[in-house]
Amino acid sequence: MKLMTISNLSKIKTKLRTQGNITGNFGKQKVKGAYNQDLGFTTKDDVSIPTQDEYLSRLYDAFNHTEDEKLKKFLYTQIRNILIQRNLW
Repeated sequence: MKLMTISNLSKIKTKLRTQGNITGNFGKQKVKGAYNQDLGFTTKDDVSIPTQDEYLSRLYDAFNHTEDEKLKKFLYTQIRNILIQRNLW
């Protein structure tokens, strides 16, 4: 017959923490999100998205000037994907 020890650990209820400091926030109290009011607001003048032709020329330029093999592999796959999309591959 095996001897088993009886434990009360499974009967302990964890306390739901609704007060106190936020852990990992270096002791700073809970605050309402008033500091992020200006985030996420951009105008059309702030954003400039290059065309696919401009992006492709930047990719070619970066591919010709880099020595990093990992970057070259990424640039090559991006160029290939665009050329496949245009039926030029």
